[in-house]
Amino acid sequence: MGLEAKPAAIPHPYWPRDLELQHYIPNDLPMWQIVTFFFSVLGAILALTWLAVGWWNRKDPPFGMWRSLAICWFMICGFIHSVMEGWFIFYHTEIPGDQSFLSQLWKEYAKADSRYLIGDNFLVCMETVTALFWGPFSFWTVLAFLWRQPHRFLLQLVVSLGQLYGDILYFYTEYRDGFTHGEKGHPIYFWFYFVFMNGLWIVIPGLLILDAWKHLSDSQRVMDANKSKRH
Repeated sequence: MGLEAKPAAIPHPYWPRDLELQHYIPNDLPMWQIVTFFFSVLGAILALTWLAVGWWNRKDPPFGMWRSLAICWFMICGFIHSVMEGWFIFYHTEIPGDQSFLSQLWKEYAKADSRYLIGDNFLVCMETVTALFWGPFSFWTVLAFLWRQPHRFLLQLVVSLGQLYGDILYFYTEYRDGFTHGEKGHPIYFWFYFVFMNGLWIVIPGLLILDAWKHLSDSQRVMDANKSKRH
């Protein structure tokens, strides 16, 4: 009785180079089309949110430029967390062989981090929390600022802390693995996709945490001063 032949490894551009991806199908869209369309959608969301904030400013005390940009940031976060990362948590087992646009987007990004194609336990858990909590909470934060709800800076603090914590773990787990899931030093896949794009979710949430801290501290200081005057 002969031994059953092992299926031949399917060629792919991912790291480590000996990674086996069953049912993998290469993207039929070129990188420039995927990246251009993705950033065009984000640009459209940014522009529409900016216009909406400007329209809202006509009937309320206006937001400053930085507050308006922060609202746009949370709208973009809501879209990415809910749509892009939401797709991952529901279809991560099918992405390697799927040719829908969002799956091809993930296969393009996976050139920087192949953990997204192998159902890495940490990423599935982290992205599930991100999609189910930080996505809706980001949209809630946008509405809270537009409606000037008193808990708006608390939402900003909670969402930003969640994003910062998840991103630190994301970088640290790959560091612990020796950056083996992408081509370290590659100008696009490592420095742009992996470092720069993910680094935004460390720098911007960090600044928003400090901003929320300042506003919440000022509010508490005013409340404490008012209580002192009553006694």
